[in-house]
Amino acid sequence: MISILTGDIINSRKKSDAFWLQALKETLKTFGKSPNNWQIYRGDSFQLEIKKPEEALYAALKIKSHLKRTEEIDVRIGIGIGKTAYKDASITESNGEAFINSGFAFDNYLKKQNLAIKTPWQEIDEEINIALDLALLTIDSWTQNSAEVFNLSLENREATQKEIAKILGITQGRVSERQKRAGFEPIMNLETRFRKIINQKTSE
Repeated sequence: MISILTGDIINSRKKSDAFWLQALKETLKTFGKSPNNWQIYRGDSFQLEIKKPEEALYAALKIKSHLKRTEEIDVRIGIGIGKTAYKDASITESNGEAFINSGFAFDNYLKKQNLAIKTPWQEIDEEINIALDLALLTIDSWTQNSAEVFNLSLENREATQKEIAKILGITQGRVSERQKRAGFEPIMNLETRFRKIINQKTSE
């Protein structure tokens, strides 16, 4: 099984491409090469393959926090988990259950919230989507500073607050405050829970 993330930039027409395109490419490049692993299409939409489905939520949080820290740009993401039936050299030409589920989540679940998941397991969808809805109450209100600290903390899980403070040139106390405002701990608890249940399901 794999995971496919289908996303687009929110209100991209109100921003110059220069404001968000480079930031989006920067973070997508960390997951592999285009067009095999990711591709931007229709101007402001993208697809990304995550080979380990338990890492899908991490990827979505990384993309959202990177864009918000860079240009205060937000993104909608539909996460799909499932099998792949056909793998083309271009991700947008590939297909299978993961692609169908990602498209379904994007088209149907993102009318009320901007991050959602569709898996082969309905009980997992219900649990995770309720949790994401609650997490988004915090994520949607990230400031540029909150997103920056969240992104650095996410990408450097072993780093201490003191080390992150040194990177940013601020005090450890300020890092702690920003992590709390960003909801870093509870959101990462959800990410850990996500990894656990997806691992359990894919290993059955």
